[in-house]
Amino acid sequence: MTDHGSAGGEAAINAQGVPAANPAAKAVPAFDNHNPPSMKLISECVHCGFCLPTCPTYGLWHEEMDSPRGRIYLMKLASDGQAQMTDTFVAHFDHCLGCMACMTACPSGVKYDKLIEATRAQIERNHPRPLRERLYRRLIFAVFPHPSRLRLLLLPVWLYQALGIRWLVERFGVFKILPAAFRSMEVLLPRISFRSLFSKSAERVQAQGTPRLRVGVLLGCVQRVLFPNVNDATARVLAAEGCEVILPREQGCCGALMIHAGQEKPALQLARRLIDAFERTGVDVIVSNAAGCGSNLKDYGYLLRDDPAYAERAKAFSARCKDISEVLAELEPRAARQPLAMRVAYHDACHLQHAQGVRAQPRKALATIPQLEVVEIADREICCGSAGIYNLIAPGPAQELGDRKAENCAATNADAVVSSNPGCLLQIAAGLKRNGRALPVLHMVELLDAAIRGVQPEGMRSKRAD
Repeated sequence: MTDHGSAGGEAAINAQGVPAANPAAKAVPAFDNHNPPSMKLISECVHCGFCLPTCPTYGLWHEEMDSPRGRIYLMKLASDGQAQMTDTFVAHFDHCLGCMACMTACPSGVKYDKLIEATRAQIERNHPRPLRERLYRRLIFAVFPHPSRLRLLLLPVWLYQALGIRWLVERFGVFKILPAAFRSMEVLLPRISFRSLFSKSAERVQAQGTPRLRVGVLLGCVQRVLFPNVNDATARVLAAEGCEVILPREQGCCGALMIHAGQEKPALQLARRLIDAFERTGVDVIVSNAAGCGSNLKDYGYLLRDDPAYAERAKAFSARCKDISEVLAELEPRAARQPLAMRVAYHDACHLQHAQGVRAQPRKALATIPQLEVVEIADREICCGSAGIYNLIAPGPAQELGDRKAENCAATNADAVVSSNPGCLLQIAAGLKRNGRALPVLHMVELLDAAIRGVQPEGMRSKRAD
């Protein structure tokens, strides 16, 4: 990791450990005029400190500038021309996971999500990153938002796994000479099957019984390649509950990875294309089974507010977007559930519990499964360290957070860990494996699908009651 310290050369440090404004500095704002962080939103932060215990990076390093209120203070200094975009300044914002736990904790209702995304967009436009970092980020955004490219990249990975080459790589110490980011990427990958790598979801699934809702499903990018079974389970569960399910083949990336990393222009272009694709379907509701994607979809109305051709359309689109758990919690269960005699630890994905405010609905949906016991995880408000591309660009702190989450999951003595986001599934599974814990990690909808079909969840030993 880079330096975790305070803002160094751009301002002196006061008694509270935050950079004090430098009256001698030339008052030239560090931000350009295109949607800089709102001074109105900045001023709503009263620096009370309620955000500190819930901030993952403050918990790791106890550095004021690596806390939400510290970052907001840096935004103010930059807006006032008292701080510039030095490497140290930028590092404090790169350290942020964007988990939005601070928003849940904030008594003033500060919209930190709007502030951090605006600041990151400013950084990507106005701060020249080192060549190596630029190339690595470019590789991430050239591959992960594009399922066809991701599949091609994973073909040699499938071969690598299928031939059992990993033990040779470990034995000869090849991992040790690879960059940390690439080592972390290898550890995160689940077991890949050739069949699932190129599987395609049906474009339409008929409702069982009398139709009561017409639902469009977002397939996701990483989700449709690494977890196609989750999309299939989503379609089956919705259909069993009387929903006609539409999965438009022409849909692309929602832009979540990009917008959360400051790549504003390409993210908004992807948003426009997705709106076009789903408008043609005429669905009542647009369902996401990935927390990060879902929070982005619900934000389209804000993100495209300045686009005269899409502003109203984006607002209407966002109003129709719901997480799969929200839809299932609203529908009176129609399909019978068979018992699953299991104890599962439910992990709240950050962009579900904090960004979307969805906490009770997944638990309500899981409660419809007979004999299923759902237990809570300690520090459930703290991020697992996945956070979009965070575990790829900051593998050190991401691994530390992942190990902590894995330990808390294992401490529940559960039979499996359940969550609602592909990044969380990968991150927690990697943490459990790293710490020698043989614990399956499943998407919430996979349990519901198994109970409705009367089968065992994939990867689970037989525990279902007869």
